[in-house]
Amino acid sequence: MSEILRVEGLKKRFPGVIAVDDLSFFLEKGEVLAILGENGAGKSTLTKMICGALKPEEGSIYLDGKKVTFNSARDAMNAGVAMVYQELSMAGSMTLAENIFISRQPVNRIGFVKTVELHENAQKYIDMFGINATPSTLVKRLPMGEQQLVEISKAVSMKPKVLILDEPTSSLAENNITRLFELIGRLKKEEYSFIYITHKLSEIFKIADRVMVMRDGKRIGIRNIEGVNEEDLITMMVGREIKDLYVGENKRGNVRKEYFSVRELSLTGKFKGVSFDLRKGEILGLSGLIGAGRTEVARTIAGLETEFTGEIALEGKKLKIKNPRDAMEAGIGYITEDRKNLGLFLDYAVSANLIAPSLKEFSKRGFIREDGIHEFSNAQVGRFNIVTPSIRQKMMNLSGGNQQKCLLAMWMSRDPAVLIFDEPTRGVDVGAKSEIYEKIREYVSGDHGAIVISSDLSELLGICDRIAVMYHGKVRGILKKEEASEETVMSYASGLSLNKRQAY
Repeated sequence: MSEILRVEGLKKRFPGVIAVDDLSFFLEKGEVLAILGENGAGKSTLTKMICGALKPEEGSIYLDGKKVTFNSARDAMNAGVAMVYQELSMAGSMTLAENIFISRQPVNRIGFVKTVELHENAQKYIDMFGINATPSTLVKRLPMGEQQLVEISKAVSMKPKVLILDEPTSSLAENNITRLFELIGRLKKEEYSFIYITHKLSEIFKIADRVMVMRDGKRIGIRNIEGVNEEDLITMMVGREIKDLYVGENKRGNVRKEYFSVRELSLTGKFKGVSFDLRKGEILGLSGLIGAGRTEVARTIAGLETEFTGEIALEGKKLKIKNPRDAMEAGIGYITEDRKNLGLFLDYAVSANLIAPSLKEFSKRGFIREDGIHEFSNAQVGRFNIVTPSIRQKMMNLSGGNQQKCLLAMWMSRDPAVLIFDEPTRGVDVGAKSEIYEKIREYVSGDHGAIVISSDLSELLGICDRIAVMYHGKVRGILKKEEASEETVMSYASGLSLNKRQAY
C-alpha cells in the first residue's frame, strides 16, 4: 500500500492547554487507522485540523504526497477529506434525500431540482446502509440510530479519499454495526482510507489495521492491531491499569424483592403489551435493535409519552403518570440518550445544570440561595469526579465524558426510587465508563433498582443481572445473567428465538 495522508508536527493551543502537541502519523490507502484516547486527549482537535475545521499553529498536512492547507471544511472536502462527527449535523425538517445530497442536488437548466433523479440517487445509499426509510422521509422522523446512518451515507456519497468517522456506532444497534463494518471492508478494497475514532475497544479488533493512542495531546504510540490486546490499549490510554471494567469493586447488596412493575404497556405504533418487573438491588438491561421500542418504553414510563395504555406500579401502588413531573414526583428518573439536545443546558454553567431537576430545593420564598447552590455543586463535582475549572464553566466547554457525569449527577442527586439510564456511556472514554458503571452499582446498592438501555451488548452483559430483549415493539425474552450471551440476546433481538420459552 502507499500513503494517502501524512501529518507532521501538528500543534494546537487553546487558553490554558496544549490540545495537540507535536503530533505526527501517516495513513495508507485502503487502511483503517483507529485513534483511541480518553476525553480531552486531543482526538477531536486533531481530526478537526485534518478536515479543515481548525487551523494548526504548527506542522504540515500532506495528501497524496502534496502539502495542503485547508481554510475550511469545504476546502478539505473538495480535496477529498470528509468527516462524520459524533454530534449529528443534519436538517431535521428536510428529507433524507435532501440531506444526503445537500448543496449537491441534481438540477435542470433553469435551476430546479430533479426530484426523481435525486430520489433515485438517494435510494442507492438507503439500500447500501439498510436504512429503514424512503428518500422522501423527513430526517426528524427517524430514530437517532437511523439518523447516524444517514450522516455516514452523506459522507460516503461524496466519495472521499479519506473519511474520518467519530464514534460512528455510538447510536447503532448490533445489526447495523455489522452492516457498517461490512461496508467499510468493501470500501477499503476500493482504496478508501479511514480514520476511526471510538471508545468501544472491541470494535478496534474487528475493523482496524493499526491503532494510535493519544494522551494529553501527544501520540503515546502506534501499534499493528495484531500486536495488542484490550489491556494494553487501556493502559496506554489512561496511564494505569483498569483490570475489570464491568465488575469493579463489589458494593452491591443482594437483589431483593420486586418493587416496580410494568404491565401490558402499549403505545400505538411504537410498542405493545410490554411487561416486566424490577427488583431492589437489580440492574435490568433493555436490549433490542433500532426501532424495537426501547427508548419509547423508557420515555413512556418517564411521562414523556402520554397516549399509552397499561399499568405502571411502584411498591404495589398504581401510578398515574400524565407528564414528566408526575413521574419525578412518583420517584422515577430518566437520563436521556441525547445529552446535548435533551439532557443538558449547554449555554448555562455547570452549577445551573446540576441543580436543574431540583430547583425548588434551592429557593426560599422565590429567591435562589446562591450559597446552597455553590456548596451542592462543588460536592457533586467532587462526588462524580467531574473535571471542570469551575462550577461557573459553561457546560458546552466540558468533554463528553464530563458532560455525561454531570447528567448522572443531576438525576442521581434526586435519589429516585427507579432510575432509567438510556445509553449511559454513549461517546465517553474507558476511564469515564468505569466511573459511570461504579456510580450505577453504588445507586442500586441502596434501596433502588436501575434500568439500563444500551446498544453495547458487552456493556449489558457485563453490568446487568437480567436483560429484557425487545423485538418489533414487544418483549420477547428476559434472560438471567447466566443465560445471556451475545448470541442469545441477538437471536431474541432479531426474532430468531420467538418459539423458545421465555426465560424469567
